[in-house]
Amino acid sequence: MKNDYRVRPLADLASDLLDEAGSDDGPEPAPTDEPERRQAVIDAALNTQRLDQVVVRMAKEFSRNHLQAVIGAGHVQIDGRVETSAARRVRIGQRIEIALIPTAQSQAFHAEAMPLAIVFEDDHLLVINKPAGLVVHPAAGHWSGTLLNGLLAHHAGAAALSRAGIVHRLDKDTSGLMVVGKTLTAVTALVRQIAAREVHRQYMAIACGEWASRTQRVDAPIARDPRSRIRMAVVASGKPAMTDIERIAVHAGYTAVHCTLHTGRTHQIRVHMALLGHPLVGDVLYGGKPALGLQRQALHARRLAFRHPASGRLVEFQAEPPDDMATAWAGVVSAA
Repeated sequence: MKNDYRVRPLADLASDLLDEAGSDDGPEPAPTDEPERRQAVIDAALNTQRLDQVVVRMAKEFSRNHLQAVIGAGHVQIDGRVETSAARRVRIGQRIEIALIPTAQSQAFHAEAMPLAIVFEDDHLLVINKPAGLVVHPAAGHWSGTLLNGLLAHHAGAAALSRAGIVHRLDKDTSGLMVVGKTLTAVTALVRQIAAREVHRQYMAIACGEWASRTQRVDAPIARDPRSRIRMAVVASGKPAMTDIERIAVHAGYTAVHCTLHTGRTHQIRVHMALLGHPLVGDVLYGGKPALGLQRQALHARRLAFRHPASGRLVEFQAEPPDDMATAWAGVVSAA
């Protein structure tokens, strides 16, 4: 089967366009201090069943894995005595009590004070220069300490907004500019601009290898890698993805580039650069290697432009890269 993607040179790059917005989920309810408790008496139908099987029937809204963890943490009692073995067989007439400890995910939507590098803020929105290492939205393995948690602490209105006003994301180890809505009106307007590709963003990136083309467009659909759930890949049945790339400088086996997204797929620039045979410096997930002092992928969102949702005025912001990226960039561009 012919691959459904194209790699072709460009005479001129198209206008910078921002990632498309992700799906919106409503905020999780705030956890209460005292967990709900449920009780049941084992009848003939449940006699000799495993404890975790019984507890699953008592709390069907939770996953079995979570309830097994609840048992192991000592939050289940049999006849008033703590039982930590999920495999324990229950007997008819025994009274089971479970304290329904919330999942980490359900507790993710809470305020955590943290320093935010705010480039601009008014009553409608704020623009943040996200540092590398900061997760944008809670997910498995990162249910706290995210940008969302920081936004909830930063202003009261965030709690009333889906995803606390976050309308697009950057990877954990990607630095740079993000816009966040502070009101429902602003969030709606920003999402519409992103969907219409009227928001412009440009990235700085450093790739492994010396890239010969001056400009190039990669038009290659992206989906979850069927061989690895933590990677994305170019897949013929994936969602359309288009990236424009401009070579800035080449030196000593590395290439500095500017990248423009026409779509906003997960890991899009990282996947498309790897497709070209030039994975990003530091991006070990896609075949890159640490170099130039970088231990994370060499990717920084440096330019962001959009129409202000209240005034309609075109606004533009730029953020210089953090020290690690700036030093690596200078090592390629200044020496070229």
